[in-house]
Amino acid sequence: MILITGGAGYIGSHTILNLIEKTDYKIIIFDNLENGHIETVNALLEINSERQRRADARIIFEKGDLRNIEDIENVFNKYSIDGVIHFAAFALVEESVQNPSKYYRNNIYGTLNLLDTMIKHNVKRIVFSSTCATYGDIVGQTPIDEKHPQNPINPYGYSKLAVERIMDDYDKAYGLKSIRLRYFNVAGADEKGRIGEWHEPETHLIPNILKSNDNKVFTIFGDDYDTRDGTCIRDYVNVLDLAEAHRLAYQYLLKENKTDVFNIGTGEGYSVKEVFETCERVLNKKIPVEIKGRRAGDPAVLYADIGKVKNVLNWKSKKSLEDSIKSGYLYMSKNKK
Repeated sequence: MILITGGAGYIGSHTILNLIEKTDYKIIIFDNLENGHIETVNALLEINSERQRRADARIIFEKGDLRNIEDIENVFNKYSIDGVIHFAAFALVEESVQNPSKYYRNNIYGTLNLLDTMIKHNVKRIVFSSTCATYGDIVGQTPIDEKHPQNPINPYGYSKLAVERIMDDYDKAYGLKSIRLRYFNVAGADEKGRIGEWHEPETHLIPNILKSNDNKVFTIFGDDYDTRDGTCIRDYVNVLDLAEAHRLAYQYLLKENKTDVFNIGTGEGYSVKEVFETCERVLNKKIPVEIKGRRAGDPAVLYADIGKVKNVLNWKSKKSLEDSIKSGYLYMSKNKK
């Protein structure tokens, strides 16, 4: 039985979809529904109904908050858990700067409650949803490999790096083995439109481009960077590919029982203008746009070196940027938010 914290959210729900389609794991979704959605949970339960008829491959939803240790204790007391994939976290960079206490209490303290409960119940395998934000300002080479210095520049990045360091200490002291996946920009949705990207507020580039219309102009911040077209370059990994990386990481952890870290991206960078033009092509329409000055702290180029994850987990991204835009638009069209 596998516990998925934050399983009602964007990446967690797509990872559960992957597990439904490719495994017979019994799955517990643990989420406080502060950012996740009960509609997403219900969609996963419906998708799982056919699998459950084939095998005793249940999905169970337990509402709870990691900041309340009794909530997570109750889950471990109630079920026999073999391992954890941990997504539950706040993840808005700007909000983390404005309200760091919220991020440290949830992302660090909540994770400590989870890890301590795991150790108490002798559960010592966890896949952790980390981020390229732990690298901070990128100095020197791109693409970025796992050995790049980690110097976060915001509380969100600090909180994720702190958890990585805590997991190192828990490995040495208690034998807790972890895989940390540092992902870059995530995009796309289930290709049938059953679940997808649903954030309030929405801060990701592609959904905001797709939502632009005559009454809502899309803004490009900075067109004077030292890049091929003057706009920032980023690495956009499809959420279904990312979900597959989580499954492979968990199975690697079960087999090898050792701590490791992997960057998850495509290994390629697309500029904001290139993403914008691809959205226009997929939608077959012009999207209103305006150019404003740079935002503070935006590096010009940011994309992943994925050599390690290819070699160790035999993973690589398969979906294109256009695939991500098409599936994201399908979900938005079927599920007007």
